[in-house]
Amino acid sequence: MKRFYWLLVAWPGVAAAQDAPEIVVTGRGLADALGERVYDIVELDRDRILASASGRVEDVLRDVAGLQQFRRSDSRSANPTSQGITLRGLGGNASSRALLLLDGVPQADPFGGWVAFPAYATDRLGRIRVTRGGGSGVAGPGALAGTIELDSAGPGDLTPFAASITGGSRASIDARSSVALVRGGGFATLSGAYVRGDGFVPIVREDRGPADRAAPFEQASAAARAVMQVTPTTELQANVSGFTDRRDRGIDFTDNRSEGADASVRLVGRGTTSWSLLGYLQTRAFASRFASVAAGRTSTALTLDQYNVPATGVGGRAEIAPVFGALSLRLGGDVRVVTGETQELYTYVAGSPTRRRVAGGRNTTIGLFTDASVATGDIVLSASGRLDRWTIADGHLREAALIGATLTDLQFADRRGWEPTGRAGIAWAPADAVTVRLAGYRGWRLPTLNELYRPFRVGADATAANAALAPETLWGGEAGIELRPASGIRLAATAFANDLRDAIANVTVANGPGNFPGVGFVSAAGVFRRRANLDHVRVKGVELDASGRLGAIEGRLSYAYTDSRVRDGSALDGLRPAQTPAHSGSATLGWQRDRWQTSATLRHVAGQYEDDANQRRLSAATTLDLVAAIPATRGLTVEARAENVTDTRIETAIGGDGVVERASPRTLWLGVRLGG
Repeated sequence: MKRFYWLLVAWPGVAAAQDAPEIVVTGRGLADALGERVYDIVELDRDRILASASGRVEDVLRDVAGLQQFRRSDSRSANPTSQGITLRGLGGNASSRALLLLDGVPQADPFGGWVAFPAYATDRLGRIRVTRGGGSGVAGPGALAGTIELDSAGPGDLTPFAASITGGSRASIDARSSVALVRGGGFATLSGAYVRGDGFVPIVREDRGPADRAAPFEQASAAARAVMQVTPTTELQANVSGFTDRRDRGIDFTDNRSEGADASVRLVGRGTTSWSLLGYLQTRAFASRFASVAAGRTSTALTLDQYNVPATGVGGRAEIAPVFGALSLRLGGDVRVVTGETQELYTYVAGSPTRRRVAGGRNTTIGLFTDASVATGDIVLSASGRLDRWTIADGHLREAALIGATLTDLQFADRRGWEPTGRAGIAWAPADAVTVRLAGYRGWRLPTLNELYRPFRVGADATAANAALAPETLWGGEAGIELRPASGIRLAATAFANDLRDAIANVTVANGPGNFPGVGFVSAAGVFRRRANLDHVRVKGVELDASGRLGAIEGRLSYAYTDSRVRDGSALDGLRPAQTPAHSGSATLGWQRDRWQTSATLRHVAGQYEDDANQRRLSAATTLDLVAAIPATRGLTVEARAENVTDTRIETAIGGDGVVERASPRTLWLGVRLGG
């Protein structure tokens, strides 16, 4: 640590900066575009990020109504492959329909499109911005439902040293620490986080059997970041991070592990004409085992060992932001290449595998984008567009007996195409405290390697892959009004309509028993599904947001109503997409003075269907979280947190046999924080 400290003190950029013209070193990318005022954007500041009862990013994101993971469970108990995120009731599967960025770098898993939430410790973040609606333009491809931007903590958020340790229910431990050095010409941070717990039994009490037990978890992450002034107007940002994640699904033979490491370098110029250059590398490894459960849940048997899923994402972007009077532009291009494959052992006989499967490929997107904003009087106009060239290549599926002949050897034809997307809108401020917005957008998403090539099973149900899947596209529009009746108070209402075309879904084909293409035998308790493009998913809805501070009291409210329906010439026509509630909301009331702090967060999620056929309904759930912080000494604070105080039953899945899985029972935490 001493070497780290003196290296930073001797940093060349720090000494040089003493004689250079003063600039503000932020650690962020280009400034937010003026034209973003025309879109529905919710921002969460650092105070709110740190005030989560669970201390987890996915829980913080629930402050934005309508933003959801595929399932209701968080990353302590969910299967990692179910952690796709979306917005505005578009439904989906494990793949994200929203674009998640950390300091400008795409974060979705290169193979499956899910999000490794244990990689993001909340104390490393300075801001979260959520833009609802597709067609991101400058942010990159994949923003079908919207864009979620995570910004690392900046120099104003950092202290030389901070640490916390908290103990919780079921032998849980949450420990974090960070060191930071801030100088006039830059700053650097080094941080680590570790959390573990014995976990809870995922199956609800009345459905449990002798095979069910608690599901433990153990997760760790670390990150190093350096930001320095290299010229009077140029800032260099370098990030390196890694994580490891071990979880269990509450029965034998269901352990899984995830690992990853990321590195990125970004140059940001803040002179007369701003510009940015970004390059990044993302590596992931994943493994998971699956089991069948005997009648009465008396025993389990290993059915599949997904022993290795290596994946890599590499890419970069370049942009320039010239200003011509009232006209602000952002012009540039980006590229992202993802590769990966699943390696699995399956068809177990007497506890031993008899077959091996390897499936994967490579997806590439190359895009050019432009964004223009004009402010004139009380009107702001914004328009952005991008043109992406996509390629799906090297797709393969090979299945073979461990002793014997090859069963399947498919090399899928390469495919490529163009996708034009964009968004445009207008904001009118007839008075200082009132802004009226109107916007339209078109977004798109390329199928993931997981959706294209990998069949999978969940319990008795089996789903086949589909290498012919087309990209999803979305047309949408919104109209909203924003009121700011006093300093620090914001009220917003937005109505929207979306038409998702070629929506990728797990579509029911038949009930078992029987042998089905791509998956083999499905028992009488199971359902055979196949990934397919639906004609349309049409959504209309309303979003309400409010936030404000009055002295030491702060409040935040978010509510979303979505009427989401499948429109397809099949048995699914008129049904709701799986895992899509009609109502969701979050309300937080807090009090803070100096280091004293209390807050309460009430959340509600309406009933939703587990399946595309709308046969398995998950009940509504309302939860209450509490947080309190009490200063003990000058630098020491005692923290008490409570998740789901009322121990509400949160149903997250229903199997083909009717067994219900739950999430997040009551969890109590008590700990101390030093600094920060």
